[in-house]
Amino acid sequence: MIHCNMKEKIIIYAVLPRLFGNKTRGRVQNGSLQENGCGKMADFTPHVLNEIKKLGATHIWYIGLVEHATKTNYEEYGIQVDHPAVVKGKAGSPYAIKDYYDIDPDLAKNIPDRMAEFHSLISRTHKAGLKMIMDFIPNHVARQYHSDVKPEGVIDLGEQDDTSIAFSPKNNFYYIPGQQLGGSIDLHYGAAKAYVEFPAKATGNDRFDASPNITDWYETVKLNYGVDYMNGQSHHFDPIPDTWHKMLDILLFWTSKGVDGFRCDMAEMVPVDFWHWAIPQVKEKNPSIIFIAEIYNPGAYREYLFHGHFDYLYDKVGLYDTLRNITCGRESCKVLTDHWQSLDGIQTQMLNFLENHDEQRIASDFFAGNAFKALPAMIISATMNTNPVMIYFGQELGERGMDSEGFSGQDGRTTIFDYWTVDSVYRWNNQGKFDEERLDKNEKNLRQFYTTLLNLCNEEKAIREGTFFDLTYANLEGWKFNEHKQFAYLRKFEDELLLIVVNFDDHPVRTAINIPRHAFDYLNFPPLSMEAKELLTGNIEHISMMPDQTTQLQLESRSGKILKIHI
Repeated sequence: MIHCNMKEKIIIYAVLPRLFGNKTRGRVQNGSLQENGCGKMADFTPHVLNEIKKLGATHIWYIGLVEHATKTNYEEYGIQVDHPAVVKGKAGSPYAIKDYYDIDPDLAKNIPDRMAEFHSLISRTHKAGLKMIMDFIPNHVARQYHSDVKPEGVIDLGEQDDTSIAFSPKNNFYYIPGQQLGGSIDLHYGAAKAYVEFPAKATGNDRFDASPNITDWYETVKLNYGVDYMNGQSHHFDPIPDTWHKMLDILLFWTSKGVDGFRCDMAEMVPVDFWHWAIPQVKEKNPSIIFIAEIYNPGAYREYLFHGHFDYLYDKVGLYDTLRNITCGRESCKVLTDHWQSLDGIQTQMLNFLENHDEQRIASDFFAGNAFKALPAMIISATMNTNPVMIYFGQELGERGMDSEGFSGQDGRTTIFDYWTVDSVYRWNNQGKFDEERLDKNEKNLRQFYTTLLNLCNEEKAIREGTFFDLTYANLEGWKFNEHKQFAYLRKFEDELLLIVVNFDDHPVRTAINIPRHAFDYLNFPPLSMEAKELLTGNIEHISMMPDQTTQLQLESRSGKILKIHI
């Protein structure tokens, strides 16, 4: 087991193995596994993992490892076939879990050996110096959930439910008694017989009726943690609900295999009391394991951190949304100050990102249209605090995500539902070489920028563990500092000081930054006039930082500087 270095800034490389290692060029819309191919766990060779490590990653989050519903038939391997009406896309959603105790057969070179291949993946990941994160999807499962390989003594979800009642804390699912699943979804979907579910179960996105529609998570059913949603959300947590015990067993099952963390899908849709009960029991088995919550309600942040025992939370509705709006010209950089101040001391426990599997690609027509336009945002995301930062595979290559793959459609996202090939990653893959031979100049330059920036996050003590000082308040309505398009801050640790300035403007600027006297006192450094190293380029610049005069810098369009001074 690799133990977490408390001084390490966590850099997560999030990747969908199904797409990442795919060497098949087939890009048939809504194509099958045979037509479009599929990446495997084995594609993460020591060479590939070393390349990801060299990018600056400390952790790799493998998305979609656990077996989920699919339209691919694996019946010959003892895996139950899914009805096509309740599977999104040919490949299926990685978040419609069909068996919590199994590895997805799509990802195995030799399907009967899929768990052994998973163990090998853990071993290779650790040997590369990376820690391994996997999904834990606690809120919902596939409509036809059935574990083919559950450990001896494990009772399947729903196996002992009383389906005649809508709610019982002893049940694992919620039911709509006397009603068959209907709604506006096509329950035949080309099959000889329609999908039948009687009584209907509640749908994963808290739909407590028998009629989900196409915009619902209709392929999933909601798990019952002892909350009676139909009667004022009353809680029935004593005695501990059956679902709690089952989900803890699943967490401990994967923990025992040596994973280093869980990214918990839609964690806020599960009662915080469950996490309060479960996470300490998992950490008792592995104290260094980390729990990351996908959560979108700022009002619940502290509850899930301090009562729920999560280590980190998604900073989506705060920093992500703010940086996206600034990049697209819809908000002022001043809003960044409001954001971090609103977190009131929990900034170090927020996970920063500009892309993930749910969001549109930066370079897509739906976001910035050009990956380079977001470089200032990426500098802020990576260096503003000591907290973790995540990138999504292909982000470092400027992947556009503008394919119309199948179920996903052309939405600016990389599909999680279809068998497909991601163009930029396919060319970087280069039939397993993972070199730059087939990348164009812009892709190489962008990848170099990400490599430099992400490595600085742990090379520089001031970024990894230093103090943050926002300079915005001292630069409002400045005649040479545009607080709407520029953002400046200091990071300091011991005798190392960083001045970080970014420019979101579409043209170069000569800016002048006021460093207030309070900054010198708070960070304990003297006025100075000396040489500084710009860490993104290696260039040497003369810098003057005085409390009674401005610090002047030249910034290119859509760029930033990280100036390092030894005091």
